[in-house]
Amino acid sequence: MEEDVKLDGNEGTRIATAKLDRKISVSEFSCHCCYDILVNPTTLNCGHSFCRHCLALWWVSSKKTECPECRNTWEGFPKVNILLRDIIEKLFPDAIQQKYKDVEGSHEIIHALQAFNKYGSDQNQASAGTQGNQPRGGGFFSGVLTALTSVAVVLLVYHWSSRDSEQDLLVHKPVAKWTAEEVVLWLEQLGPWASHYKEHFLSGNVNGRLLLTLAEEEFSKNPYSIENSSHRKAILLELDRVKTLGVKPPQNLWEYKAVNPGKSLFLLYALKSSPRLSMLYLYLFDYAETFLPFIHTTCPLQEEQKEQEEDLFAKFIDLQDPTWRQWREFLVKYVFLPYQLIAEFAWDWLELHYWTSRFIIVNAMLLTVLELFSFWNLWSRRELKNLPQLMWRHFWNMSTHGICVAIFWPVIPQFVCNCFFYWALYFNPIINIDLVVKEIRRFETQVV
Repeated sequence: MEEDVKLDGNEGTRIATAKLDRKISVSEFSCHCCYDILVNPTTLNCGHSFCRHCLALWWVSSKKTECPECRNTWEGFPKVNILLRDIIEKLFPDAIQQKYKDVEGSHEIIHALQAFNKYGSDQNQASAGTQGNQPRGGGFFSGVLTALTSVAVVLLVYHWSSRDSEQDLLVHKPVAKWTAEEVVLWLEQLGPWASHYKEHFLSGNVNGRLLLTLAEEEFSKNPYSIENSSHRKAILLELDRVKTLGVKPPQNLWEYKAVNPGKSLFLLYALKSSPRLSMLYLYLFDYAETFLPFIHTTCPLQEEQKEQEEDLFAKFIDLQDPTWRQWREFLVKYVFLPYQLIAEFAWDWLELHYWTSRFIIVNAMLLTVLELFSFWNLWSRRELKNLPQLMWRHFWNMSTHGICVAIFWPVIPQFVCNCFFYWALYFNPIINIDLVVKEIRRFETQVV
């Protein structure tokens, strides 16, 4: 009797299992991308599962780390759901084998899986490196950046507490109050050729008041003895500018920053963030003082280069409007390589600002690479049609930031402005190097 009961129980279990098998169909284990049976099912953080190759194709085409169905961003790198894969392979072995053959025969799927797996290995290495360097304070790069930032803050605090360097510049001091040593300093900044007359001016004890009274014929006599007519003319032209302004005109970055602290900070950040809009602004609102020297420096004519080599006082003559040849060269670079214009301008100041010019040139090169990657991402995502909208949004953001800075500029402490100025000048290249490395790694995963 008991055996009959056991047989009846086993038979009931088999009947229940058979009913369960009949209820399960392939559609219940289908991918919501290809609407076919799941192959190597990969489950995301949101709980949705997709074929491994479907997820790879989605990632390659969209360049987004988000669920194809609910658009929630996944964290880390998705892995195959082994339990779900084993269940599907046991329930539908024939369908799975046929699907594997279809996947292996598609070159597009194979390339997508290779790129997706390479992206995953890079993510795992990055996370492993971050965890490995975590006890030492966030890695070598962040440590160097923190150390450099600390040094810059210390120097700026010292500069803010003393405030002697900028206040003692000749661009702030009236000519009539110049000492003989300051007159010699002004003379040396005219060019290497002027250093030959340093001792002559010191022996004559020429101070600011005496300098203002000198005429051209007196420079050819003792104690000055400037026999070269080009040298005399160059000194007289610069002396006329000094008489007109009452102070020494700015001739380098630091003197320009001392005379125009707000303008220098604005140009530094504007040229870095939006070079085309910044150059357009200079053309419309600062043509004679800034734009003309900029275009003549970055797009010089061959005649101008020869003139500057042969004529020592050529740079003291008022600049003329650019020629069509200069405009043509400028507009080509303006449209396609605006940061190259900034690098060429910094290259012209290489002898005067050795390290600072190199920082600017390197940063311009890095920003050019980042801009090219931005256009590549738009093209690969087929989003070039959105470029006008993105440009308008960028213009609106830049205009809003500029207006806000102009409104709050009178109440911003000079120390804070110096911090932003030196950060953009010296630390931005370090940050941009890291951004370029990340973009290159992302580009490699897309190409493979």
